[in-house]
Amino acid sequence: MDDRDASKSIAHLSPEEKRALLAQLLRKKVQANQGNQAHSTTQGTHNTYTEQQSLTAPVVRPDVQHWSPLSQGQRALWFLFRLAPQSTAYNLLYSAHVRIQLDIPALQRSVQALVRRYPILTATYTTRDGEPVHLFHEDATVPVEVIDASHWDEEYLRAQLYTEGNQPFDLERGPVLRLKLFQRGGNDNILALTIHHIAADLWSLDLLIDELLALYAREQTGLHVALPTPGIPFTEYVRWQNEMLTNAEGERHWHYWQQELSGEPAILHLPTDRPRPSLQTYRGDSHSFFIDDNLVQRLKTLASSEKVTLYTLLLAAYTVLMFRYTEQEDMLIGTPTLGRSRADMERVIGYLANPVVVRTNLADNPTFTGLLEQVRQKMLHALEHQDYPFPLLVEKLQPKRDPGYSP
Repeated sequence: MDDRDASKSIAHLSPEEKRALLAQLLRKKVQANQGNQAHSTTQGTHNTYTEQQSLTAPVVRPDVQHWSPLSQGQRALWFLFRLAPQSTAYNLLYSAHVRIQLDIPALQRSVQALVRRYPILTATYTTRDGEPVHLFHEDATVPVEVIDASHWDEEYLRAQLYTEGNQPFDLERGPVLRLKLFQRGGNDNILALTIHHIAADLWSLDLLIDELLALYAREQTGLHVALPTPGIPFTEYVRWQNEMLTNAEGERHWHYWQQELSGEPAILHLPTDRPRPSLQTYRGDSHSFFIDDNLVQRLKTLASSEKVTLYTLLLAAYTVLMFRYTEQEDMLIGTPTLGRSRADMERVIGYLANPVVVRTNLADNPTFTGLLEQVRQKMLHALEHQDYPFPLLVEKLQPKRDPGYSP
């Protein structure tokens, strides 16, 4: 690989190609020693690095430079934070095995370069004249916290990752982004990145990880690695959203949802093994299971024959399952969308994801094929109108609310 190969934008590489690129760049390292390597620590000792020195505070935050309004989705998360500041329901955790000898100062420089590219990663939140706003900070520093995990077993490591993902963020003081590196010895590391949903969605998280990988390769080797051009700033997305909501496009979206969700849709009453709490606690768990390859292929074949996506097929099956449990014919199911309907939003870092409602009716006892077509049509319409913010929809429709349920 020559320097021209190394300049290839990572945006066009598969995950396997990205890993191969990084490995080749590291082998061609032009500087044998860039900064100090992470030194050994005792179990439980935390080391935090910057380019020059260790940090003792969780974040270094200079004076506020400017502010801007929040998106509709962010406003909803800010409101929830004010109601329950200790809640971790909107934490996003990414963790990955990193099986190379990491250059910690180079990693810290890479993180700093990343947050310079995307000011929303170090923004804090407050109110101004009664309205919630971002406060952007020039040259704020997010440290990488290095933890000696060499004596931990797998169970204890998983527990520590769980604990990390369930530490609340203070949106007013910051930071809204944390990075921890668990060193297990040799080339065995676990990198954990936790961020509040108000600053990023899962699509953004994938983009950030890709760019961090490229930045590290550049910092560690000294070779040129081209980075993808950032999308429009998140502040521009907010401006576009506010304008859209006041023009004809916004009215078109609102009219669709007003008609689609008219009436008094009933809450889905699932039979449970214990009473639902009167207030949402967000305490729960997830159950994972595998679908064997043969069944997956049969599902894909069925979806293809019916000219629907696999997602639409599974959503229709889920609708049937909910009907079997509840015997309710009017079914409203929420599903997330990317909220990136324009090409210039593809690489925006921020919270753009938006839930939409897929409403189906089983009153006429449709066949599964008939239901599948109904779900397909509803899903297409929902995607066409995905730009209308769900929190604003709830605010304007004023559905009958129960504090034990999400709207």
